[in-house]
Amino acid sequence: MKIPVRALGVALLSLCLSFAARANVLIAGTRVVFPAQSGEVTVRLSNDNSKPALVEAWIDRGDEHSTPDKVDTPFLITPPLFRMEPHRDQSLRIIYTHEQLPADRESLFWLNVLEVPPRPTGGEVADRNYLQLAIRSRLKLFYRPEGLAGDPAKAPAQLTFKDVADRQGHALAVHNPTPYFITLAKAQVDVGGRTYSTDPGMVAPFADLRLALRGLHQAPAAGAAVRFDSINDYGALAPFTATLGR
Repeated sequence: MKIPVRALGVALLSLCLSFAARANVLIAGTRVVFPAQSGEVTVRLSNDNSKPALVEAWIDRGDEHSTPDKVDTPFLITPPLFRMEPHRDQSLRIIYTHEQLPADRESLFWLNVLEVPPRPTGGEVADRNYLQLAIRSRLKLFYRPEGLAGDPAKAPAQLTFKDVADRQGHALAVHNPTPYFITLAKAQVDVGGRTYSTDPGMVAPFADLRLALRGLHQAPAAGAAVRFDSINDYGALAPFTATLGR
C-alpha cells in the first residue's frame, strides 16, 4: 500500500509502520582531511547488510539542504552514483579541481553520502504498511593547504579562553590563532566546587567562538583551569587544558 505524502501525518497515527533507520553503508572515519599536495583522497565505504543499496555522494560548502544537482565545489567524486552489493566495499575518490582556495588556512566542505535501501518485496511487505527511509551521512572535509604553520595535532593547545557574560549567564569566548579548524567535543570549568560544561562547537581558523556555560551565573575566577577535548584528524578525542583569561 502506498501512502500519499500529504496523508502521511494521519497515517502515522492510525497505522503500525515498520521500518529500519539504521545506516547499513558504513563510512571509514568521521572526517576527511584533504592535503593539498595529494591532489586526491580516497574514502572507503562498506555495505554491512545482506541486501544491496544505491549510494549517491556529493560535496557541499555547508548547506545541509544541498542536493547533487546543485553542487558548486572544487571537488569531483567518482563514482558519484553506484550500487553497493551486500557485504562489499567501495572506494570514493575525491579529486581537487584546482579552484583557487585560501593558501594561509584550511577550508571547510561537507561530504554527503546518501544510502537508498532496496524496495521491500514479496512476503516482507505482504498486508503491511511500511515507511522506507533514505539515510544521508554528512562528514566534514578539511582542505589543508601545503606549508601551513604549526602542527594540527597541537593546534588546540594554542586556543585561548575568556569568560564573557551573556543573557543566559556566562560563556567561554574561544579564540583560535591557528590556520586549522578546531572541533571541541566539550569544554568545562570548575567554579565553586561545581563543574560547568559547554555544548560542542567548532572554531574556524583565526576566528572566535562563544560557548555558553550551562547553568553558570557567576563569573569564574581569572586563571581557572579550562579542560576540553578536541577531535583530531582521526576522529579521536584529545584532552587539553588551558587557563581562563580576562
